[in-house]
Formats: sequence, structure tokens, C-alpha cells
Amino acid sequence: MKNKITKNMTFADLLECSPKAAEKLADKGMLCCGCPMAIQETIEQGCLAHGEDPDKIVEELNKEEK
Repeated sequence: MKNKITKNMTFADLLECSPKAAEKLADKGMLCCGCPMAIQETIEQGCLAHGEDPDKIVEELNKEEK
């Protein structure tokens, strides 16, 4: 596994360590990775804005990376 994904990472950092994450988030209706705010918005902030549990999302993304 590369770097562990955390909810404090920005979406830009997430895409750098896990390019496939954008597809996983899009499947949940979260198009955050294509948003201009992705450079500075954290995974936690994006999840909360979309009514998603950031801990659950991060857990799922880390499972996918194994």
C-alpha cells in the first residue's frame, strides 16, 4: 500500500496517492475531486458537505488500496 489515506488529506493529495479514489467517490455522488476547491478542501470537509461519514469513506478508500 502506498500512503495511508486520512480524512485530513486534501482531495488533491488523495488523487496524488490514489488516482482510483475519484471513481470511488463519484460512485457515491461526490464529485469533489473535480471541484476547484479540491486543492484546499479536506476529505472530511467534502464528506460532511455531502452528508457522508468521513471515517467510513476513508476506511473504504484504504480497503481499496490494499
